[in-house]
Amino acid sequence: MSPEPSVGEAERRQITGRATVVALGTLASRLLGLVREQVLAGMFSRAATDAFFIAFTIPNVLRQLLAEGAVQTAVLPVLAELRERRGEEEARRFFRAIRGLSLGLLLIVTGLGILGAPWLVELFAGGFRAHPGQFETTVKLTRWVFPYIFFMGTAALGVAALNTHRRFVVTSFAPGLLNVAFIACAALLPGWLGADEHDRVLALAFGVLLGGVLQVVAQWPSLRAIGYFGLPSWDFLHPGVRAVVWRMGPVLVGLGVYYVDVVLARRFLSELEVGAQSYFTFALRLCDFPQGIFVMALQSATLPSLALLAARGEREELAKTFAFGMRMALFVAIPATALFAGLAEPLVVAIFQRGAFVAADATETSRALLAQALGIWLVAAVRQLVGVYYAIGDTRSPVVVSALDLLVFIALALTLRGPWGHVGVSAAITGASAVQVVLLWVLLRRHLPRLGLGEVLPSALRVVIASGMGLALALPLAWMLRPWLAGNGVHRLVPGLAATAAFGCGFLVGARILGCPELSTLAGPVLRRIRGQQ
Repeated sequence: MSPEPSVGEAERRQITGRATVVALGTLASRLLGLVREQVLAGMFSRAATDAFFIAFTIPNVLRQLLAEGAVQTAVLPVLAELRERRGEEEARRFFRAIRGLSLGLLLIVTGLGILGAPWLVELFAGGFRAHPGQFETTVKLTRWVFPYIFFMGTAALGVAALNTHRRFVVTSFAPGLLNVAFIACAALLPGWLGADEHDRVLALAFGVLLGGVLQVVAQWPSLRAIGYFGLPSWDFLHPGVRAVVWRMGPVLVGLGVYYVDVVLARRFLSELEVGAQSYFTFALRLCDFPQGIFVMALQSATLPSLALLAARGEREELAKTFAFGMRMALFVAIPATALFAGLAEPLVVAIFQRGAFVAADATETSRALLAQALGIWLVAAVRQLVGVYYAIGDTRSPVVVSALDLLVFIALALTLRGPWGHVGVSAAITGASAVQVVLLWVLLRRHLPRLGLGEVLPSALRVVIASGMGLALALPLAWMLRPWLAGNGVHRLVPGLAATAAFGCGFLVGARILGCPELSTLAGPVLRRIRGQQ
């Protein structure tokens, strides 16, 4: 008989299966997200999309800071620990208490955000005052969009409960509802709003609010099934609530420092030409595509395992699980970096160039994409590293690293935005991410007996070589088809699609020849689901 697997081995076996579920849901959401961005780019002017992206960024930053960031780094580990040590009933009591605290804070923040919209827009995009009407439009949109933080903060707590119970289907597929609402409202409402003499761009705000409501409602059946659908309580003295608040202090500082990057980036961009916000954001959305499909999915699937192993004090297994997650993340992120950096222009033309999004917009967006794509693998590594810190309860080290990251970003952005414009801001984010990876990795040695460099580095090298084989096929083909980029709509699709297919074939063949074990590890759960096996 084969020996029983350790807890760590059992958890690692389940991670890719969970990540596959999350990735499939996120893939659906990201595909809908690309359609959403295509609709925005083609139907609205760059001035309108600039205003909307700022209006949507403001509550999103606060959502990620107060809701998702705090939930993933403070609530989920505490919930997992309570379930492991004190049982399900105590975990449910804690969840009701933390929900009460969360709802109260979210209502207050929503009200303050609506009232303080002019000051928030001044903070994020004061440069808009130089463009007539742009500042006022952005303030109006911000007030309409701001209640989104309430719905998404509520949904974030539901995600913590469901993920702790290993229920990833709803939490993976529900975010796609936001994009469905976006697309429907953008397609159906502008004409009606214009006929009633309202600003057509308000259709996007309505889409945001509808999407937020749908994501909350979609969780209700699953929360009821696990017994977490009860009314919130006001038991703010519950030990779990105190533990969350204690953890959230440094977490919020650390995340706050990170999001100062976002505020400054948007502020720097607002002081540049019209369209700078949009070029930056469209490129960011493309970079988010591979991140969201698997890297974030892997982080969501790994964090419950890391939290469980940390709660049991199994540091050796925790280190092995971290190395496993890092290898999986880089196996996806390194080829994504190569693909988006090497084929930036044909991809942007194929995805966005139609309607109001003209060739000049495609050129500027592709320049931003090149600068941001070079950091895809860095962001993937940061996500895996930060997850370990929060699982073991070290919330201070990421704060220190984030502060240094901020200083690097400011220095690079101020240096590069002059000669490179909006591309300099994108490059500054990539440079700061590189510093963040190095510091997080070095500091992690204080906590783990081993970091698995002997596993991670050879794996990453194989992936780099396989990615180079993909580019060796894709780049000559893209160059041969480059004249087609100036053709009609159908012809413009060919270079990007053909070169991407060539890259994918070259990479997969290279990974197989080089014996990358991650290929079979990732393909296994997909093949089993196709065959109907568990």
